[in-house]
Order: sequence, then structure tokens, then C-alpha cells
Amino acid sequence: MGIDDIDLGEDFDFEQMLNESFENAENNSVVDGVIVEITNDRVLVDVGQKIEGQLNPSEITIGGEVKYNVGDSIPVMLMGNRGERPNISHKKVLQKAKFDAFVEKYGEDVEDVTIEGKVVSVKNRGGFIIEDEEGCEYFMPMAQSFLKAQGAVGKTVKAKVLKVNKAQNSIIVSRKKLIEEAKAVKDNKVAEIMESGEAVNGTIKKITSYGMFVDLGGIDGLVNYNEISYKGPVNPANYYNEGDEVTVVVLSYDKAKQHLSLSIKAALANPWEEIKDELEVGDTITVTVSNFESYGAFVDLGNDIEGLLHISEISWNKNVKNPKELLTLGEEINVEVIELDVNKKRLRVSLKNLQEKPFAKFTKEFNVGDVVKGKIATLTDFGAFVTIGDVDGLLHNEEASWEPNTKCKSIFKKGDDVEVKIIKIDREKENISLSIKEIADSPAQRFQDTHKLGDIVKGNVKDKKDFGVFIKLENNLDGLIRNEDFGPLNVEEINNGDEIEAVVVNIDTKRNRVRLSVKRLEQQQEREVLKSVNDDSSMTLGDLLKDQIK
Repeated sequence: MGIDDIDLGEDFDFEQMLNESFENAENNSVVDGVIVEITNDRVLVDVGQKIEGQLNPSEITIGGEVKYNVGDSIPVMLMGNRGERPNISHKKVLQKAKFDAFVEKYGEDVEDVTIEGKVVSVKNRGGFIIEDEEGCEYFMPMAQSFLKAQGAVGKTVKAKVLKVNKAQNSIIVSRKKLIEEAKAVKDNKVAEIMESGEAVNGTIKKITSYGMFVDLGGIDGLVNYNEISYKGPVNPANYYNEGDEVTVVVLSYDKAKQHLSLSIKAALANPWEEIKDELEVGDTITVTVSNFESYGAFVDLGNDIEGLLHISEISWNKNVKNPKELLTLGEEINVEVIELDVNKKRLRVSLKNLQEKPFAKFTKEFNVGDVVKGKIATLTDFGAFVTIGDVDGLLHNEEASWEPNTKCKSIFKKGDDVEVKIIKIDREKENISLSIKEIADSPAQRFQDTHKLGDIVKGNVKDKKDFGVFIKLENNLDGLIRNEDFGPLNVEEINNGDEIEAVVVNIDTKRNRVRLSVKRLEQQQEREVLKSVNDDSSMTLGDLLKDQIK
């Protein structure tokens, strides 16, 4: 009987199985037989009994080639009968040779022997067949395997030898025992390290994106990427190489999961405690730009501490969208400490606080009334913000054009260059008001270029208000005739679209307004009539008035 003949029930007793199998062992004698027939299905071997024994062709096939011919003598093991035929095996003769070599090598004391081999098959009723590099086979009961049957074939495993039975030519091994012994050793060693509380040296075995595995003399522990530096989470590959020696402290040990957590930074002096009494908010320090993020940059103090330089603290220019626009990796800069929380290990710094405030600089260089060039930065429903140097000023819709109801959105786009006039600087609120109208001729100004006070103009009624009437003039300019300036005309009888003749009485180029008067027109006409009378004595006043009335 060999390994393949060991029969295990689902709920077998391992010790009972061993004792019974050893007690019931067959002779397993080896004899030379003669091959009398070879077919695709069987090989018949004459072993000197009434009927030939039968082999599976695979037992004499190597690499797809049959190594024996009919008539060849072949050693086989007799293992009783199977039906009428002798139960024989050539493979077990080869296995016995491997078994004998194992026994000769290790003798009777095999409890400390560890084997390594590949799982070659799974017995349906309770275990695995393992074969080492020399071809020696071992049987590992399911309960001793710590393996699942599915997916086990092909795996390379290590196991401890439990028993060797010469009568069976069988070697029973246990992976479970090996694992439990290794676990016990690890538990004891970790307990010693934790009890001492001291830092220990180890060798980096493997580096991953989430940390490093460190070998502490046969025990592996994980240094998470949070436990490498006081800077916070770091990429371990940027700091170490496999094979480097490091000093670590044991943080915790999960016996059930065999998970050992280690820390490198815990073995170092805490730099946050060192700066607690040396640094305070408002201090200026020199740092090195160490890393970029979309929201800002990290700066290194040079003692395993990093501070955050938020993008809003890099420059007074609000249009900076990426820290790389103004900073370079490795650059040394002076910054001001604006937040320091040792307990939370948080440090925030500012670069712009050490720079002159743009508004203060602007007020030194410019005054109300100055005409400057800028660039459209933002468009809103109420106007546009124009960047002048490092500050933004507001160009309100009403100051963008003399054209009525014009919005900045309709005449500008972001990035356009514009020329504006500073019309107000609010130092308390740090607001700047701008105007384009102030540097452009108003329609009233152009009207004044071709008209003067006293000129007679005509226009159609555009709109009627409670206080008067607006009439259309040239260049999208409206003229206002107030109610008291109508004279004898009945305002109620005037309709939109009616043509009215009036005299220009006021032109306000700043406000873009023109005042007209019908009443003044009549007075002016009367003066002209009187002047004509004085100039022509032969014509009576009545005649002149009569001509004007026609």
C-alpha cells in the first residue's frame, strides 16, 4: 500500500488513521515481471501468477514516449489482488526508491525535517499529494494543509514531516504544523521586542506604494507610508532602497492576522516638539519648495517638517491658478508663519505677506483722473473687472459706453486690452472705480461741436414723462423739454412721434444731456420780430406779427 491507497473519510481522526494504516500495511514486495502486451489502454505484465498484472500506460511513459517494449523485464510492486488480476505498480517501485533514499538520509528522527514541493493532485477524500524536486511523494491530510482543494494543484508549499512508515512507503507531512511553529516563534520574538520597548534594526525587504516590508531577523513587519516621515504620507521609494538598513519601533501586533506594524518616524526625535518653543505665528523663515499640489505648494523646513503654502497665500494676484506659475521645485523662499498647531502637526505659511500689498503700491503710482491700460479679467452682469498691474478695478456697465443700456458682456471678452480712467479710489474698502466714458466724447459733446445755445432744432417725440417730454436728436441723443418750457403748447395734446421745434438752452457734456425749450423759441422769435421792426421803419409791428402768424 502507498500514498494513493490511503483512504480518509470526511471526519477522520488523524492519529487513528495513521495507526490503522500502519497496522494494515501489505508486504509491498518488489518482483521483476515481463511485459507481454502494450496497448493504448493497458500494459500486461507477467509476474509468475495465473494471470498477468495490469499497468496504466502512463506508468511506463516519459515525455509522451513509452520507455519499454514487449518482452522487456520491468520491476513492479505486488500489492495484493484487484479482482482476479494481481494489483501491481511500476510507479510505486520508483517511489519506493525515493522513499528509501529519504529514510536513508534522515533516519528515524524526522520531526524537524521540512520539505518543499509542488501539489500534484488532490485526493477526493481528504488530502493532497506533494512531490519534491527529486520526485519523492508526500501525503498531506486536508486538516493539516491550511489549503483549499480548489486551486491548490500547482502550488509550491513547505511542510513539516509528521511520520514515516516503512511498511507503507508513505511520508505524512503537515503545513499546519510548520505555520503554527513559525507563528509561535514570531509571537515570542515580537513579545520580547514589545516588552523591551526599544527600537530595533531591520532590513528593507520590499517597497510598495503603500509602505515597506522590513525583515527583523526572520520576522517581517510593515512600515506604512504614514510612518516613514513626520512630513506625513510619503512615497517610500523616494527615501529608501530595498536592502537598506533602518531603525524601527513596533507599534502593534495582531496575533490572529500575524500583522506586525512598524514605524520609522517613531524611532526618531519628534521635530514638532523641537520647534514648539522656537517658532511662532508671525516669524519669517527660510524654506525649500518640496512638492506641488493643485491647491498650493508644500515647503520643507529642513527638519522633517513640511508646511502648506496655499495658492491663495502665494501672491496678491488673484489670477494665479497654479503654484508652478510662480515657484520652482527646490527653490528657497522666505515665508511668514501664519498658523502653527503642534498637536495637530499643522503648519501654514504665507509668501504674499512678505510682499508689498498691491493696493498700497497702486495708490503710490496712480491717482484719480489718471488714464491707464488694463486687461479684462472677469465679466459680470453689472460690469467688468479690469486688471491693472496686480490689482483689479471695477468698470461698471454705466461707465463702459455712452450708448444707453450697454453691458460690458456685450462689448468685451476676457483678456481684452482696454484703456480706462480712474474715477474713484476708496482707500478704506480698497476699491477702484474705472470709466471708459470719461475718456470718450459723449453724444452731447459731439452735439456741442455742431450746435450752440440758442440754435433751433427739430425732433420727434420719443417719450412722455410726468415732468416733460424727450425728443430724438442726432447721434442717439435725447433732448428734454420740461413741462414749464412748453409755453402756450398743451402738453396733453402731444403724442409720441409728433415733431416739435425748440431752442437749445443747455448742453451738459458730462451728463450727456441737452435741455430744450419751446417757450424760449417763442420768446426768441418775438425778439427777432422786434429787431426787424427796428431795422425797417416802413413796416408796422402789426404787419410783422401778421407775417409770423401766417
